[in-house]
Amino acid sequence: MIKQTVYSLVPLLALAISSKALAADDAPPKIPAFSIAYMDRSVSPATNFYEYADGAWLKNNPVPADKSRWAAFTELAERNWYLIHEILINAANHDSSLSSGSPTREVGDFFASAMDTNRIEKLGLKPIAKDLKRINQIKTTKDLFAVLSDFHQRGVGGLFNSDFGPDAKNSSIYAIGLEQGGLSLPDRDYYLKDTFADKLGQFRQHLQNMFAFLGDQPAEATAHAATVMELETALAKACRSRVELRDPNKNYNKFTHADWESKTPELLWNVYFKEMSLAHPSYEIVGQPEFFAALDKLIREKPLADWQVYLRWHLLHASAPFLTRAIEQENFNFYGKVLSGQPEQEPRWKRSAHVIDGSIGEALGQLYVEKYFPPAAKERMNELVENLKAVFHDRLEKVPWMSEATRQKALTKFARFTQKIGYPDKFRDYSSIVIKRDDYLGNVRRAAAFEAKREIARVGKPVDKTEWGMTPETVNAYFNPLQNEIVFPAGILQPPFFDMTKDDAVNYGGIGVVIGHEITHGYDDEGRKFDADGNLNDWWTDADAKAFDERAQLVVDEYNQFEPLPGQHVNGKLTLGENLADIGGVHIAYEALERVLAKDPAKRKTIDGLTPEQRFFISFAQIWRTNIREAEAQRLLTVDPHSPGQFRSFGPLLNTQAFYDTFHIPPGSPMWLPPEERAHIW
Repeated sequence: MIKQTVYSLVPLLALAISSKALAADDAPPKIPAFSIAYMDRSVSPATNFYEYADGAWLKNNPVPADKSRWAAFTELAERNWYLIHEILINAANHDSSLSSGSPTREVGDFFASAMDTNRIEKLGLKPIAKDLKRINQIKTTKDLFAVLSDFHQRGVGGLFNSDFGPDAKNSSIYAIGLEQGGLSLPDRDYYLKDTFADKLGQFRQHLQNMFAFLGDQPAEATAHAATVMELETALAKACRSRVELRDPNKNYNKFTHADWESKTPELLWNVYFKEMSLAHPSYEIVGQPEFFAALDKLIREKPLADWQVYLRWHLLHASAPFLTRAIEQENFNFYGKVLSGQPEQEPRWKRSAHVIDGSIGEALGQLYVEKYFPPAAKERMNELVENLKAVFHDRLEKVPWMSEATRQKALTKFARFTQKIGYPDKFRDYSSIVIKRDDYLGNVRRAAAFEAKREIARVGKPVDKTEWGMTPETVNAYFNPLQNEIVFPAGILQPPFFDMTKDDAVNYGGIGVVIGHEITHGYDDEGRKFDADGNLNDWWTDADAKAFDERAQLVVDEYNQFEPLPGQHVNGKLTLGENLADIGGVHIAYEALERVLAKDPAKRKTIDGLTPEQRFFISFAQIWRTNIREAEAQRLLTVDPHSPGQFRSFGPLLNTQAFYDTFHIPPGSPMWLPPEERAHIW
């Protein structure tokens, strides 16, 4: 499936939507700011710092019925969705004279189509009828790849993934990427490990239930479910592990188009790309060639009828959230209840908001920023970023284990480091998408096709460095190694991460660490392999690479010991990059805070009986407060490159001498890591 925003926007027709459907049902949740009320001071910080900083919150904030986990991130995101809900309501009730193509009309009509459940029920399977007919008419492998290409462009997955992004070894131009995929479960391990045998059995039943919606009789549904299971298990066996997928060099395999065609003759790339108006691409970058060799063999050996069954499933699976209540509920029963342990769905308006954010997110973001992101916040963030950058630059100049040759290249890379804060300078124009108030799934598909066409048209052309990879309303942040940049959407620049009303210690422990985290990603075990131009290029001496790896192994060893579920440990190699970034973020932000306090001693105040240093570490621990359901914890342990929240709250601190000094942590206590086992990298 093409890497793109899968969900879209909505135009307008004269359609009656009940005022209740377009009304806010609750006031926004409270602001989830830093609070000493979250602490449990009966617990010693030397015994369990997570419980000390977050214990009261953990006891008083069980996971809501419509969530699989509840954490600082989800608290903020939840409040944010309520703010977005108000935008959606106002947009959906827009004046009919509003010009087509305006963000308000696009967002409002999309939301109206999502909330018109009466219309969706009446339509039944009609929104996918033409696609089902196309699948039934497949007679040749050529037909199969023509349909697959069209499906990929419209947000329906299957067989493998394709993307159209910067070439990792020539990051100034866009290229075609091909990657393993085609699975319906979160990871290959769900098909292959006994740990997930129960969930695999429930997946088989879910397939049967879904095929029944397509009109299959019980025997047919059972047979078709078995076909999907057989094909996806074969694909899973050919997939690399999550740890292997973290190696950018191993996942960069460049082939001329002719060479790639000759290596996979059953995979009709000319047909696939012709459907995308890419008749003669010069080359492809293949992530996992052995996966495609296995897929080539499967295409040769399995009858077309099996692939038709497989595509019918993937079409219905991708469409389920936008069809009738019965289909949507069956989809949630498995993907929500079984895989994540979530008892209830979120309200429909919220599910619809997620779709709009994923489809025409910058149109929604434009409305969001106008209403909720003050210029003062952007100015304050720029100041914080510059303070953190100054600390990291100084550390690069002094880090003792790095040779001068590598250091100079590291500094050159840092000199070209950039940041984006809040929102893009120019918002994406979605006015060419036809958005209808009575065609929810159609809006989703047309938005996906718009994004695919936009990305495909850029192949071979210069990279747009102004583009954002997240929408402004997103509660998250990221580092982009191909552009050597950190990005902080407006959505995350709120409490508990960023709070204009709080002291520096709280902000440096929150958003300051997040800033340091993203900066450090440029020099973690993956990010360090990209040079100053954002190209995958080995610029380290062998001795320096070895010194880095030795220090990083200490982090792997530390996190491998953490056990969030009985007998199930954190995967230190899978989570290494994020753990390194967490440790670097804490070290950099702490030093930046100390510089601020030294520059202005009047800021060194004890508040609520806590010193600035204590508030810094408590603030950091509070941004990782998390309650989570067991099924979701198991899923994330398998697929997530981030460690569970409780270990993020104190894992980095065990490598930080200032933490021991601040809370007088004695040797041998549960929160003590022997000095020789602590990682000191940046």
